[in-house]
Amino acid sequence: MFYGKDWKGISIQDFILRVDAYIQWYNERRIKMSLGGLSPLEFRSKNMKDKTIA
Repeated sequence: MFYGKDWKGISIQDFILRVDAYIQWYNERRIKMSLGGLSPLEFRSKNMKDKTIA
């Protein structure tokens, strides 16, 4: 997403917004096979539900 992109002409504010969106995607929505095909957010949510039931 960020590698190999020409950032000339992109404002600092726009760059910050794009990096923030990427970090949010990475931390919350990306699918990880090591988490059973869930996103980190889905995995944490499921894990918390399992702990409250037990």
